Amino acid sequence: MNAAIDTVQPIRRPTQLRDTLRQMLAVLEDERQALAGLDVDAIMGCAVDKNALCGRLDTTAPEAIDEECRGLLEAARRVNEANRRVRNLIAANVSARLDALTGQPALYRANAPHARISRAR
Repeated sequence: MNAAIDTVQPIRRPTQLRDTLRQMLAVLEDERQALAGLDVDAIMGCAVDKNALCGRLDTTAPEAIDEECRGLLEAARRVNEANRRVRNLIAANVSARLDALTGQPALYRANAPHARISRAR
């Protein structure tokens, strides 16, 4: 999808904004599927596409936002939030597995006291 994302022209009309938001929803759906399949390459591709689309959305003129656009914005916000929760669950699962391997759960916590991995004796 990278080639289809145009980041040069500012968004001035609701039809342009709708098209961009529909692209964002499609990328968010692709991301959901990539997360479900733990497809790291697809997840990274979606991150690049989302970033490019966000850059495009940054060019939006206020008069381009109509009621339909507001609905698409809200839908994109909901799907992005659901995807964020899935990413966080995956990260928590990885942390739990790493903690189980080391036997020291504090090792991967940001604000935990110093932790060391014991050497085999």
